[in-house]
Amino acid sequence: MAEHNELGKQGEELAVDFLQKNGYEILETNWTFQKAEIDIIAKKENTLAIIEVKTRSSTDFGLPQDFVKPKKIQLLVKGVNEYVQREDLDVDVRFDIIAIHKSGNEFIIEHLEDAFLHF
Repeated sequence: MAEHNELGKQGEELAVDFLQKNGYEILETNWTFQKAEIDIIAKKENTLAIIEVKTRSSTDFGLPQDFVKPKKIQLLVKGVNEYVQREDLDVDVRFDIIAIHKSGNEFIIEHLEDAFLHF
């Protein structure tokens, strides 16, 4: 597996652990519908959090969250609409980004709630 794929997989595992420690129930990871892939679908109280995980080895070329493009947001919206209908859920939906980057030997995790307020 390519190094960036390993880093991405490690980032998603760190994100799941982070969310669970903060009271989220993980419902799905790497859930797909057509061309949409949702990294993590989690629930906390009556909120369904659709989480895009972005992991970078450094911030030299920008913050991890800067790499979520409008096309990806459109796919996430399409995917979550299908998921909510398929599962017959009555929940609030929120789109989050978990941005992870390496700093020395540590990973810095930033949870951006309601990250797509203006799409």
